[in-house]
Amino acid sequence: APGGRSERSVSTRPLVAPSVIVLFLWMIVPLVMTLWFSFQYYNLLDPTISGFAGVENYSYLLTDPALFTAMANTLYLVFWVLVITVGLGTLLAVLFDQEFYGQKVARLLAIAPFFVMPTVSALIWKNMLMHPVNGLFAFFSRSLGLPVIDFFGSFPLTSIILIVAWQWLPFAL
Repeated sequence: APGGRSERSVSTRPLVAPSVIVLFLWMIVPLVMTLWFSFQYYNLLDPTISGFAGVENYSYLLTDPALFTAMANTLYLVFWVLVITVGLGTLLAVLFDQEFYGQKVARLLAIAPFFVMPTVSALIWKNMLMHPVNGLFAFFSRSLGLPVIDFFGSFPLTSIILIVAWQWLPFAL
C-alpha cells in the first residue's frame, strides 16, 4: 500500500476523542476561570466589594515591592529542593540498587513519602517532628542536653525546603 498504510486501517481518532476532549476541558476550564478571576475585584475582608477590575490587579502586582522578594524566595526554594532531591535521590538510588537484607521493606519505606498528601505532610512535620515543645526533634535535643530549636520561628524557609524535599525525594529516587 502506498505510504505504508493498508487499505483496511481504521482511524483511531474517534476512539480517543472523548478522552482528549475531557483532558482538554480539564486543562482549559481552570485556566479560563483563573484568568477571569484575575480581572475581578475581590476582597476577603469585605466580600461586598466586587466587580470588574480590568488590568488594575496586574498593575498593582507589578508595582508591589513584595513581588521581587516573593520571586526570590520562590527561586531559592526551588533551587534547594532540586539540589537536595536530585542529589540525595541519586545517592539513595545507588544505595538501594545494592543487595541487602530487608531491601524490599527499605524501598517501600523510601517511596512512602510520595504517597502522603502535601497538607498532611506539612502538618506531620510541623506538629509531630518540628514542634518546639512536643516535637520529636525537641525531645532528642532535650535528651542530649542541647537547646530546642523553633524551626518555623527561626528558620521558616529552610523548614519548608526540608519538608518539600522530603516529599519529593522518592520521585528522584
